Amino acid sequence: MKIVRVEAIPLSIPSRYGADSWALGTGGWKALDFCLVRVDTDTGLTGWGEAFSYSCRRPVVAAVNDMIAPIAVGQDAADIAGLHATIQKRLHIFGRFGIAAFALSGLDIALWDLAGKAAGKPLHALLGGARRERLACYASLLRYADETLVARYCEQALGEAFGAVKLHEVSEPVIAAARAVVPRNVPLLLDVNCEWSVADAIAVGKRIKPLGLEWFEEPVFPPEDGAGLRAVGAACGIPIAAGENCCFASQFAALFDARAVQIAQPSVTKVGGVTEFRRVADLASRHKVRLAPHSPYFGPGALATLHLIAALAPEERFEYFYLTSDAGLYAKALTPMQGELPVPQAPGLGADPDMDVIRRYRAD
Repeated sequence: MKIVRVEAIPLSIPSRYGADSWALGTGGWKALDFCLVRVDTDTGLTGWGEAFSYSCRRPVVAAVNDMIAPIAVGQDAADIAGLHATIQKRLHIFGRFGIAAFALSGLDIALWDLAGKAAGKPLHALLGGARRERLACYASLLRYADETLVARYCEQALGEAFGAVKLHEVSEPVIAAARAVVPRNVPLLLDVNCEWSVADAIAVGKRIKPLGLEWFEEPVFPPEDGAGLRAVGAACGIPIAAGENCCFASQFAALFDARAVQIAQPSVTKVGGVTEFRRVADLASRHKVRLAPHSPYFGPGALATLHLIAALAPEERFEYFYLTSDAGLYAKALTPMQGELPVPQAPGLGADPDMDVIRRYRAD
């Protein structure tokens, strides 16, 4: 089964989350950016992947088309590990992490989709089998920076049967306002996106510890500061979560060796795809670190994450980005019902994206 074409397909789908757009990276959250990766083979099978592209869509598309595709075309689609290693080595001169890793992630997810389709099995069957048929979700709220708004959307998520809520707030009164409406028996998670220095994160962590947070996610900048993460966790006593900004298992190994985190959060669209995610899962198991995938996606990366959780981390919740978009790539397959999503059962990722949505929202 030879690869005959690799194509990046950029999409931009308008979205809303209930507040003015929160600026992160180079843009806000007025639209969901996608970089789908389509891989066609000489057998007629097509695989679909997703490269992380929020606020970085154009460079990721260029990386797929100009760096990944020329190496992948003509190669054996079934030799996923071999091609993964070849691309890493060929592209390392441009920097191993970031955009190049996102592009490789998209190709890798598509190749695993193809592997499942060729075998007539869902992806989770290739990973050892699903241990759950449905997965609980947590509502991952964006930043409101407003006490009234955060309370309103926490209550709304709870009313929709989400069993846990994650905040992206950095204001202590806003965090406290959320806890005031989220009962103590419902997990409340906090992600601050690398907001503080180590000293400031320790000070904040000590003050918010009485709120009973399940984890304190990425409290320091830079995100790879293992010693700093460890210091924050030791000082404030809240479990530290990190890893969405790590690429490849080597960066996770450094965090684990530093005893920096209690919860590892590989993102399949950033870390190097399914191939590298599995390596991170093995490392986490050996280091006795909890594995809680980062997954605020609505494309092939979301489907891949459902399979990965079901097979490798069945006690974990799926991260559901709590917003509304103008269209979905998979009809209702990624719309939680009573706070849960079904684990896909069809071959590969379990579904192909809606081509009409792709035509309508294709971007430059």
